[in-house]
Amino acid sequence: QGVLVPGLGTFAVVPEQINSTEEVYVVRRPVFQLDMDMSCLQELVFPTVMIPGDIVIMPLDYWWLSQTNSLPPDLVRGCVEETILLYSFQLRDRQHPAFAFEHIGILSCQDNVLCMQFHCSCIAGLESQDTWVALLLT
Repeated sequence: QGVLVPGLGTFAVVPEQINSTEEVYVVRRPVFQLDMDMSCLQELVFPTVMIPGDIVIMPLDYWWLSQTNSLPPDLVRGCVEETILLYSFQLRDRQHPAFAFEHIGILSCQDNVLCMQFHCSCIAGLESQDTWVALLLT
């Protein structure tokens, strides 16, 4: 399943097959597909990530988020939207702040390359059998 964060992109977990000389591994790894206004991304390069069509993409669940922090869903939605808007303005102004997602990773821009770096703990939490393969792949 994937989660669409409107104005920013989609987080998903995708299975990937790795062939080695000894065996075949199928690991689950996190991916992030950027979906921002292209005017924000002037002169920036970002990896093209395609989420397979069979992955179910759900909208961000503001009600669930509101339950985790005791704020009303409308306030949570407004905070998420304003944060993404601020981030896009900063990118447009050629500022390159890091955007941290707790327990997931960091969206950062280094040398004009905007990419999502997932925390090792996030990857390990998704793939318990072949963790080292998933870590190397991601």
